[in-house]
Amino acid sequence: MDVLADLEARGLIHQTTDRQALTKRLESGPITVYCGFDPTAASLHVGNLMGLLTLRRLQLGGHRPIALAGGATGMIGDPSERSAERNLLDDEALAQNLEGIVPQLRQFLDFDDGPYAARLLDNRAWTVGVGVLDFLREVGKHVTVQQMVGKESIRNRLDDGDGLSYTEFSYMLLQAYDYLWLAENVECELQVGGSDQWGNIVLGIDLIRRRLGRAAHALTWPLLVRSDGTKYGKTAGGETLWLSAEAMSPYRFYQAWIGVDDADVARLLRQLTFLELDEVHEIAAAHDAEPGRREGQRRLAAEITRIVHGDAAATAAAGASEVLFGGTVSLREASASALAFVAAEVPSRPLRALDAPVVDVLVDAELAQSRSEARRALAEGSVYINGDRTSDPDRLVGSHDLLYGRYVLLRRGKKRWHVATAS
Repeated sequence: MDVLADLEARGLIHQTTDRQALTKRLESGPITVYCGFDPTAASLHVGNLMGLLTLRRLQLGGHRPIALAGGATGMIGDPSERSAERNLLDDEALAQNLEGIVPQLRQFLDFDDGPYAARLLDNRAWTVGVGVLDFLREVGKHVTVQQMVGKESIRNRLDDGDGLSYTEFSYMLLQAYDYLWLAENVECELQVGGSDQWGNIVLGIDLIRRRLGRAAHALTWPLLVRSDGTKYGKTAGGETLWLSAEAMSPYRFYQAWIGVDDADVARLLRQLTFLELDEVHEIAAAHDAEPGRREGQRRLAAEITRIVHGDAAATAAAGASEVLFGGTVSLREASASALAFVAAEVPSRPLRALDAPVVDVLVDAELAQSRSEARRALAEGSVYINGDRTSDPDRLVGSHDLLYGRYVLLRRGKKRWHVATAS
């Protein structure tokens, strides 16, 4: 299957410019394609994932991707899909954000030498030195106000009544200038982006036609939304789905995908993984037959976490999920890395001493407020040590309880966890 047909089959094509011309151009040989990523935060988020994966799919299909870090456009802020103006970033904040996202851009693409090697560029390199008058003459002269006001992102802001500043209004000119510069200097012929970027991309195509007298192409994918139409970008608790392990642990990232709606599983497997479509159909069919097992969500979570955080983190996150949510693996079979993930996600503190009475350990772990409450919990049968229920108030927690010589997993009831560690 050619790359365009694969994107179509995965539901990753929302709009294109002349489809026949684009198909013909992709079939004729390698094309240089770019996608922009503005450093509005110190980490990319799941909304950027479609762009990263689409660039990778095109690279695997024999084309040359450019990941564009928006050091210039990030100073302005794209008004698309925004109801209010972004806070403007200063140079220091922007530099810190770029320092965070550049390694993330590099991890998704192959930058090694070769005919399809990716490139990482920053639009500050060709934007900062351009004077206002030169920019107005070289770019603004070729774009009408009617064109700009007609773009959906601009109309939405104007119709909402909040308006937008001239700074935000000019964002699309900067993005169009990026496409012009890349077309002129590195022979870039295709820009890809989310459907909310269509107006900005088409403006760049028109600018290339007017300035260079040549054709350029656009392809957008649908925004990443749930079956109810709301955007995927945050967990049910409101936590942003960051791609950085520092901003969001691989375990929490994994758990976010475990919770997706059954109706979204097959589509997300197509759009956000590199699984072959036949395998996606098999997973979806098995999931539909027994949705209560949530096998589709488990495979989705494992695949996306593997892509973003690597094999080891994905395996450990899955193991930690099994530990905390009663999977088929006993605690004594859980890996050391899975237990380390658990210790990072639930309350944890060092054991005061080995061979300590369980009553004291429960109080130290704040699973009981007092020794008498700890004894009641033991008598009720709601206390577990490493997954085994215990009711003996005289039981000692000692070296024989240490998993991997370090961890003791305590649980009271179904959801109150604590990891006691030995130094």
